Amino acid sequence: MIRAVLCGTLALGACGRIAEVGRPPQLTSNAGGPEHFAMAVGPVLPEAADVPVDAASLWTGGPRSLLGDRRAGRRGDILTVVISIDERAEFDNSSARSRSGSEGLSVPDLFGLPQSLEDGLPDGAGLDAAVSLDSSSDFSGDGSIRRKERLTLRVAATVVEVQANGVLRIEGTQEVRVNNEVRVLLVTGFVRPEDVTRQNEITYDKIASARISYGGRGQITDVQQPRYGQQVADILLPF
Repeated sequence: MIRAVLCGTLALGACGRIAEVGRPPQLTSNAGGPEHFAMAVGPVLPEAADVPVDAASLWTGGPRSLLGDRRAGRRGDILTVVISIDERAEFDNSSARSRSGSEGLSVPDLFGLPQSLEDGLPDGAGLDAAVSLDSSSDFSGDGSIRRKERLTLRVAATVVEVQANGVLRIEGTQEVRVNNEVRVLLVTGFVRPEDVTRQNEITYDKIASARISYGGRGQITDVQQPRYGQQVADILLPF
């Protein structure tokens, strides 16, 4: 039964891949997603909100004015997420331990008892060194980790929810297809409105619970992955 289910699963997966032969990977539709839903049912953007600051002022305080606040702050608003990761980590660790011990016990004279006992011992045996113990142990270990990451991207994200405390939950996706390869970028997290700059931008290090995914799908990505059979064998085989 298990063998039949496994064969059926592999066959379905293979059929899905065969159907994509000779065709470029399709982009994911953004209709019906959280970004589209937030902008579709969100508050209507003001058409004529450029109200003068006071009656005698030539400047207005609306979001479309020169001095207006254009930062995202409501459900459905859009802001730019700036991702600039240039990190390097190096860890080196070494440890060594050594221990040795020696214990000895002999009973050469004890009221003549050792001499009397030696008469009953086998040939070559004696009590000159009744007990003797020696022990030693050595341990050494070395480990090192070196990792370097560099990523520079900009992506537009949508405010999909405003929390009760005013914190904004954002989500942004971006897909770019070049020939037969699709590059996919995903950004989600929580943002404080005061961290959004006047340019309506926010850097990735100010996003709480940030989830940044950068990858792709297509022919190049497919070649870099092991075959289904090899992946199943790696999971099932114990050696």
